[in-house]
Amino acid sequence: MTETLKIAARNVNVFYGEKQAITDVSVDIATENVTAFIGPSGCGKSTFLRTLNRMNDTIPSCRVTATIELDG
Repeated sequence: MTETLKIAARNVNVFYGEKQAITDVSVDIATENVTAFIGPSGCGKSTFLRTLNRMNDTIPSCRVTATIELDG
């Protein structure tokens, strides 16, 4: 059985002004699976999720560079 991708994120970089919060994160998230982001405080988990949800678009100093595909 071939796994179908729901989200494909490539080379995600997030900046708040001059501060780079995420550097070159790439991840595939398959459909019908549970995906968890686990790590220490301040490692970028919430920033990455805000990027997928486009919540960072509301922060004037935030800049995102990436290729993110939903359902291909």
